[in-house]
Amino acid sequence: MFDLMDTLFPVMFLSIFLLFIAFLVWAVVSGVRQWSKNNASPWLTVEAEVVTKRTSVHGGGENTHASTRHYATFQVASGDRLELPVSGPEYGMLAEGDYGRLTFQGTRYLGFERQR
Repeated sequence: MFDLMDTLFPVMFLSIFLLFIAFLVWAVVSGVRQWSKNNASPWLTVEAEVVTKRTSVHGGGENTHASTRHYATFQVASGDRLELPVSGPEYGMLAEGDYGRLTFQGTRYLGFERQR
């Protein structure tokens, strides 16, 4: 019985370690890919309306740190909608129903100039 455990434990430990490394590599590669795609995209400025806002909170158990991400969804003249991550201060300045000029690059929010 102990021989089986002596063989099984290292295999399971190595498998879990390799899965963790694979996930970490995947996360870094997809982040670099998105960053590169955004950098290759043109800066666009379009007429848009803020149609909704939302937040996403991660973590925050007993003694752990919580992080909040803010998102705003914009609708352009063609009817297409874009949900873009925005900073906390920008999130606070945007209101649903605001209309103006949205500037973005790929999935990167660059600014919103309110017109009404």
